[in-house]
Parts: sequence; C-alpha cells; structure tokens
Amino acid sequence: MFESFSIIFTLSVFFNYINYKWLKLPNTIGLMILSLVLVIPIWLSKNIVPEFYLFFCDIIINADFKTLLLDGILSFLLFAGALHVNLGALAKQKKSILLFATLGVLISTFIVGGLIFFVAQFLGLQLPFIHALLFGALISPTDPIAVLSILKKANIAKSLGIKIEGESLFNDGIGVVVFSGILLIATAGSQFTQKEIGIEIGTLFLEEAVGGIVFGLLLGYLGLKLIRSVKDNPHLAVMISLAVVMGGYAGASLLHVSGPLAMVVAGIFIGNKINIAAEKSKVQIALNEFWEILDDVFNGILFVLIGLAIHLLEFDLTHLLLGIIAIVIVLAARFISVILPYSLLKHKAEKPIKTVAVLTWGGLRGGISIALALSLTDTMSGVLILYITYVVVLFSIIVQGLSIGRFVKKLYD
Repeated sequence: MFESFSIIFTLSVFFNYINYKWLKLPNTIGLMILSLVLVIPIWLSKNIVPEFYLFFCDIIINADFKTLLLDGILSFLLFAGALHVNLGALAKQKKSILLFATLGVLISTFIVGGLIFFVAQFLGLQLPFIHALLFGALISPTDPIAVLSILKKANIAKSLGIKIEGESLFNDGIGVVVFSGILLIATAGSQFTQKEIGIEIGTLFLEEAVGGIVFGLLLGYLGLKLIRSVKDNPHLAVMISLAVVMGGYAGASLLHVSGPLAMVVAGIFIGNKINIAAEKSKVQIALNEFWEILDDVFNGILFVLIGLAIHLLEFDLTHLLLGIIAIVIVLAARFISVILPYSLLKHKAEKPIKTVAVLTWGGLRGGISIALALSLTDTMSGVLILYITYVVVLFSIIVQGLSIGRFVKKLYD
C-alpha cells in the first residue's frame, strides 16, 4: 500500500506543477483532468503492454480507495477545512445549514432513489428499489472536499459561500448515517420487524450524529487547552493538532460515533479560538500553514486517485446512459431539496430563486460518494451504482466546478 500511496502522491505533485505552470485551473479540477488524460494511455496499453496496465491496476487496488478515504485522509481534510470556518458567520446561517444538511438530504435521497429506480426499469436494468435508495443516499450529500477546494476560486457572496461551505461540512456525516440506515434495511431483509429496524436506525442516528458532535466538542476543548499550554512551542502545538485528528478519528470509530462530524466540530472549535487573536502568534501561523499544506497534499492524492480509478470500470453503454440521466435527476432533486427547506426560512434575499440556483449548481459531489459506492457488494448492485456514481461525480467536479464562478457572475450581473 505504501508503494501505491507514494506513486499517487508523486503523480499528484507532478500534476500540480503542470496545472500551476500552464493550466491555471482550480487544483482539484486540474488534477482530475490530468489524471483522466493519463488513463487514456493506460487503457490503450491493456492489450499492447499488459504489464504496464496491470501495474496501474495494482496501484489503484492496493491504494484501497474506500479505506484510504473514509478511514484515513477524510479526517485530515475535514479538520483542515473546518479550521478556517468562521463560527460567527456559520451561526448566522445555522437554520439554513441545519435544514439543508438534514431535511434536504432526506428529500433528495428519496427523489433520486425513486426516479433512478423507474428509469433503470425502463432501460431494462435490474436495480431493486432499496438499492436505488442507496444510490440516492450516497449521491445526495454535497462533498465538503470538492466544495471547499473549488469555493476558494469562486467569487461568490460571503453569506452564500458560508451556506454552501457549512452544509457540505455537516451533511457529509448526516449523509453517511442515512446511507448506513438504508443499508441496514437492505441487508436485514425479513430478519427484523419494521419497528425493530426503526429503533435500530434511530439509535444509529443518535450514536453517530449526536455522539459525533458531542465527541467533537470534547476533542476540540481538550485539544485547545493543550495547544494553548504550549504557546511558546509551535511545533508541539502542530503535533497536538495531529493527535487530535488521528487519535480522535480512531476514538470515534471505537465509540461508534461519526468521525467526520467529530472532526468538523473539533476543527471549528479550535480554529475559531486560535484564529480569534488580532495579532498572529507563532502557534497560529504554524497551525494554519501546516494544515493548508496537508490539505493540498491529501486533496491532490484524492483527486488523482478518483481520476485514475476510472480505468477499472468496464464500458457499458446502458450503464453510461443511466449515469447521464442520473446527472439530470440529481440536479433536479438538489433543486427541490434546496427550495423546499429554503421556503421555510425567513430570508432577506430579494430574489431567493437566484440563491437556490447557486446552491443547486454549487452542490458538488466527490470522493465520499465514490467511497460509499465502493463499499457496496455485487449483491447490492455495487457495479451499477459505482458506474453511475462515477458519471455524476465527474460531471459535478469538472463541469459544475469549472463553471460555478461564471454561473454566479452571470446570474448576479
């Protein structure tokens, strides 16, 4: 696994250099496009130089995308992203973020699941309804990794940016809980009664979501106390922050609470207390610089891996067609799942439909959706779901990600 990780990291640095010098695209998009370009010679070498093709296949398989992301780099990326979120600005948008991250995810899950089920039947594909709901659950939450990295380049209003940013950070954990609940129903079959399944899902939500938030607050409080006690030793402060993330994520797993939510809460808590000082301290500078670099490193690895992993998919025209239709369905579901909760709020926007449009187009999907799809076995329609997930994610990051800045400018000019 270390060899695979090293090669992917080296490629990400090389692609970063090319993008910085010539392409000038947002890092995540540039890395993904260059990775997809590399896939072409890899795919062509399948019959000409099979050793070369198998070498890259082994790299992707040994990297273990699902484990690497969900049990590894996700914790670092979420903490790094949350570290710079302004708690005051987040609090002003708390109702919007809460509704989008909970009700919005549920609405989108059932709209996407229901429509994908009917379209799959029309195309002659075997996709049980509960499996279609699994796809709806994994594709509905916006990906904080994709959103945060691309928002840095998009020139959008601060209040709108915090809505997208805050939602993407929190609905990741909620989305995983929804996905886990539906997966529980799918695997339970007739073993449990509806009441027993309902109790299990309710318990799962309390343990994962509520427990994750409480655990994150505890982590943040302890981490902050330790960091403040070594204000004359910035290197040790950085190591403490690393221990908060690594030890905290491992602890969340042992306690069966949401590690992603815990990292977001801990990051926001520590970041807002550390960055509140008007004059930057050595600890503040060291922490910010370290986590910005680590964020760039793991983002590079993630998006190169997303691009390279596509060569493992076998081309299937019907699957591709369902994936293209899924793009439209996911966007339509996103629009509905935003406008319904948004209509419940008192907002100052003169033309709220513009805000809804930006939230719809800016709701990007990314690596977390792919990782969850990879967790599904063949008995859960894993191959089909992974295929259509990839199509939606590629469109989301490349097309939506590249155009969000121009979309906002055109909408508000």
